[in-house]
Amino acid sequence: MSVSSNIDDRVLRDEFERTGYTLVRGLFSTAEAERLRDHYMDVRHRGPKGQNFAGHDSPDRDPLKRYPRMAQMHRWDDTSLQWLTDARIDDVLTGLLGRSPYAVQTMLYFKPPGSRGQALHQDNFYLKADPGTCVAAWMALDKVDEANGCLEVVPGSHRWPILCTEKADTTVSFTDVTVPLPSATDAVPVEMEPGDVLFFHGALVHGSNPNVTTDRFRRALIGHYIEGEAERVAHYYHPALRMDGAELTLEVAEGGGACGEWTDTPEGPVALLTGMQTITRKHE
Repeated sequence: MSVSSNIDDRVLRDEFERTGYTLVRGLFSTAEAERLRDHYMDVRHRGPKGQNFAGHDSPDRDPLKRYPRMAQMHRWDDTSLQWLTDARIDDVLTGLLGRSPYAVQTMLYFKPPGSRGQALHQDNFYLKADPGTCVAAWMALDKVDEANGCLEVVPGSHRWPILCTEKADTTVSFTDVTVPLPSATDAVPVEMEPGDVLFFHGALVHGSNPNVTTDRFRRALIGHYIEGEAERVAHYYHPALRMDGAELTLEVAEGGGACGEWTDTPEGPVALLTGMQTITRKHE
């Protein structure tokens, strides 16, 4: 792998297969992260492009009303497209997945001081990549920690099926659905520096708590990718791109289907595909 002489792709792949995620520190420089942060603040000041959305039932004084997340910026912003298809990301994902992925989404979270987090969820609930799954590249543009609402992940949950959703507490989450966890399972925080990138599996349960600081943003740039053998993905994510930027045609994945419900067994809780998903979302 060419991303760094200090990175062993076998170590990354082993961690990814074991836990469902792997953190590559310093994949982008601090200066690159700062330039991207300044770029998106400038984009935000220039006004929405019609792809911004902040969630459901946001109160009028919600900070996310002033700084809504952006989505699919690569469709109209060349800086976003260049980042989405950057060779360093392609190198890591190729090492993790065995072949170059397809790129399907960009997102930018501002998460200003005082804003809500996002309830626990699984990305492939939304993307519906098949066969295989989706993978996220989550890049910190600020220092992120528990105070400003860093990402939290449930190690090993990538082995679970896509779980049936339930209503989330929208006083602390800007999204209105979540997934339940077994009682003994906890999400663990992932603290990051600007330029670090967390790669994680589409079934990995993850989310974040509110930003409880008074003066610190938690800006993050996210790319979503699907495995290179995928034949279908949800309609919102078309057209998919090869990592050279070329568009390709895939089938549209349908919504709904079986989902996992927790069932007690002598060996402990097991998520069995006994439920049917009735809640679908157009956006992740």
